Amino acid sequence: MIRRARTPEGTKQDERWAAFAKELGRSPHPFEKQWDLYREIYTGRAESDGPPFAWQPTADIVARTHLGDCMRDHGFSDYAKLHRWSARERPEFWSTVIERLGVVFDRAPTVILDPQSDVRDPRWLPGASMNICDSCFLAPPDKAAVISGREGSRELTVTSYRDLRQMVNRVASGLARHGFSEGDRIALYMPMNLECVAAYLGIVKTGGCVVSIADSFTPAELAKRLSISDANGIVTVDAQLRGGKRVPMYEKVKEAGAPRAVVIKDRGGSEPALRHGDLSWDDLIGGGEAIGSSVGEPRRAINILFSSGTTGTPKAIPWTHLTPIKGAMDGHFHQDIHREDVVAWPTNIGWMMGPWLIFASLMNRATIALYEGAPLGAGFAEFVADAKVSVLGVVPSLVRAWRNRGFLRRKRWHDVRVFSSTGEPSNQEDYLWLMSRTDYRAPVIEYLGGTEIGGGHITGTLAQPASPATFTTPALGIDFRLLQEDATPAGVGEAGELFLVPPSIGLSQTLLNADHERAYYAECPPGPRGEVLRRHGDQFAQLGQGFYKAQGRTDDTMNLGGIKVGSLELERVLNTHQAVAECAAIGVQLGGEGAERLVVYVVGRGNREDAENLNAELRRLIADNINPLFKIHEVIPIDALPRTASNKLMRRKLQELYRERRTTST
Repeated sequence: MIRRARTPEGTKQDERWAAFAKELGRSPHPFEKQWDLYREIYTGRAESDGPPFAWQPTADIVARTHLGDCMRDHGFSDYAKLHRWSARERPEFWSTVIERLGVVFDRAPTVILDPQSDVRDPRWLPGASMNICDSCFLAPPDKAAVISGREGSRELTVTSYRDLRQMVNRVASGLARHGFSEGDRIALYMPMNLECVAAYLGIVKTGGCVVSIADSFTPAELAKRLSISDANGIVTVDAQLRGGKRVPMYEKVKEAGAPRAVVIKDRGGSEPALRHGDLSWDDLIGGGEAIGSSVGEPRRAINILFSSGTTGTPKAIPWTHLTPIKGAMDGHFHQDIHREDVVAWPTNIGWMMGPWLIFASLMNRATIALYEGAPLGAGFAEFVADAKVSVLGVVPSLVRAWRNRGFLRRKRWHDVRVFSSTGEPSNQEDYLWLMSRTDYRAPVIEYLGGTEIGGGHITGTLAQPASPATFTTPALGIDFRLLQEDATPAGVGEAGELFLVPPSIGLSQTLLNADHERAYYAECPPGPRGEVLRRHGDQFAQLGQGFYKAQGRTDDTMNLGGIKVGSLELERVLNTHQAVAECAAIGVQLGGEGAERLVVYVVGRGNREDAENLNAELRRLIADNINPLFKIHEVIPIDALPRTASNKLMRRKLQELYRERRTTST
């Protein structure tokens, strides 16, 4: 889109805030005063000027970024021109990415993209033979690959690229020695730690396929994902420490009836009593190291991840050897990960940001910082400072917890130069607070995408201004169209559904347990220029100056604590309660922005049960049967659920009712 010049008043507002932020280091003020001044400065801002800027890049900052380097190489004077080129000349752009990252091939591709292939099912890198694991070890062998910390300790363990590669080789040779074969699907159900990274890459190296399962899932949900993926094995830990509590993991694996397991014992603990056929981690990695990578066609699956679908069954999404190139590209250009950076992102191998963190860090020759335990307290803040984290990924609910607990002092994270946020909608005030911890030196790069994208489709950059809780650009190498209900483009001040314009490296091309064409392309309108469009399910408002703001999902899914979950998955369990005739689970944003809260409308059987007691019982049902991290904010009795003439549940009507209810009560 064409960005109009800011009004003189808008420019003055931005300059006044920038001057205040620059002086803040010499004359500190409580955040409450900063927030009041921020709102005062930007009072009456014209819509055409966009949302309030909290950070603006200088020419020197842009010049030092990977984006600045790429713009110089290709003769582009600004970021907008770079993005237009990346979306228009996609094979040339991805060729540049592959060269910049140094992607390793056993046999080079004949072309980047087969021009005869369908954009719905493109053929990237035809003729190539590769194993993406080989592209993770291009840094100097002595450089730090992983810095590990854990809850309850200030001790840091540094693992070099050489040592990590040796661990990966031992995992790969151990899998072969113990009877696992190329193509086997091996689940990871464990915290995001050094052994998890080594196991992940070791499985990929052998030509196997990782099945990623979040460690918070119950045995029933674990069993469901093992069944869908037809897993041959599983790697887990005997137990993990999280939030001061010992969480038994191997017990859940046995309860789920999981296939053959590799079990990592507790630190300093004794060996667990293993089932017949299971083996210890030490037995797995105790043999030789020498093993070559299994190479082959780039479209081979390396990872099966799960994303909640609208049918109540999780979608099983395969990642291929191509997908990490997308995540590494995003990290290279959008998070601006350099070789000297230390990258931390509290996440889990069961969610796409776990594998993303591995590839985006290692393929950019940076260092991963892994904290084993709950990232909610002062221990994690100390870890970020001690490990000298420079790129810190966050989830909005984490930021709110840090702020509420009051332990994160200004300038404590003096090495952090970039924050990046994903997982759930963010809140303007909380994110201004987060930036204030670095005296507004580090912006927040909003980053939204999905498992089926391999990274982000809408994001920000260090070459553009940042405004809390907003996005500035489609990701490089892809484009989108924002369409209203009548399929006309949404203009400034209007909202619409975001449709992707394929193709892109990273976009899924198959689903393990669903019809891919139906899920993403069926009944999509054509683009304004007749383009094939791909559905993703996000609703956005277009703001001035090229900014966008997330408006939630258009389908029946929600983000709870950074975890995408389908309403039908929740309702299936909630409807088993004897007091529930039927129910509807919706995600609501209190105050119109920030993290979604789970609200359940219940049509009861007979007399209405006390809502507080029912809330507690339904929360137990969700915790015991799906995930203990999902919390019900409120249970609301209702006589009948609103439905269309064709009996389709009107969730947006329930969201409107909830907003009206809150407005009336206040």
